[in-house]
Amino acid sequence: MERKYIRLERENRLTTIVLDRPEKRNALNSEFVEELKQAFEELKNDSETRVIRLKSSGSVFCAGADLAYLQKLQSNSFEENLEDSRGLKGLFELMYTHPKPIIAQVEGAAIAGGCGLASVCDLVFSVPEAKYGYTETKIGFVPAIVSVYLMRKIGESMARDILLTGRIFNANEAKAMGLIQYIYQVDEIDQAVKEFAEKWAKETSGDSIALTKKLIAEVQSKPIHEAFEYAAHMNAQARETPDCKAGIGAFLNKEKINW
Repeated sequence: MERKYIRLERENRLTTIVLDRPEKRNALNSEFVEELKQAFEELKNDSETRVIRLKSSGSVFCAGADLAYLQKLQSNSFEENLEDSRGLKGLFELMYTHPKPIIAQVEGAAIAGGCGLASVCDLVFSVPEAKYGYTETKIGFVPAIVSVYLMRKIGESMARDILLTGRIFNANEAKAMGLIQYIYQVDEIDQAVKEFAEKWAKETSGDSIALTKKLIAEVQSKPIHEAFEYAAHMNAQARETPDCKAGIGAFLNKEKINW
């Protein structure tokens, strides 16, 4: 399909989705969101992809919503705004529950919806100069959709601080709060992500990653007895997968397995 706002790059078993609207600081609109949804949906069943990377062209990761898009929203009806909101909700939900691991590579500012994009990825690699912030409250908006994932990721207390104040913070603070995991210099980050992804793909089972991501997404909302029962079912389900049988066989035979 023809893509206007993103491009896909493939190397080994790493597929990179590049936010490619640098002239607009990779700002989001409904068409941009739809292209991202289609790309992530396509990669679900792509046998050549084991790890997905999300990065950007230009000096900004993503500046949030496009100004023209924000202006258009002011004339929408409630029903139109609800339908539009469900578009972003669908993208974030798709990324959060995606069967394949997603790494955000943040070089530059990740603001508002752009910070949400990074937040919903499984891991975030950042350069020290990157800036983060959920600035919605500064323009009378609400960081609604990202809050669902952010409180799970960093806890309510920290989420209250950054969501309510709308303040900008740096990579070191983002790492301290658990929003990002790794910081590399700008001349090192690209290779660091590639090496990490290659090692990840080689050393872990795709079936196991998919089931574990599903477990993480589902188990937190269940009462404790239901959570344990759900975990037991997931354990039993995992044992029936070809990957589990191959992995246990290799372990018992003291053989190294490359996934």
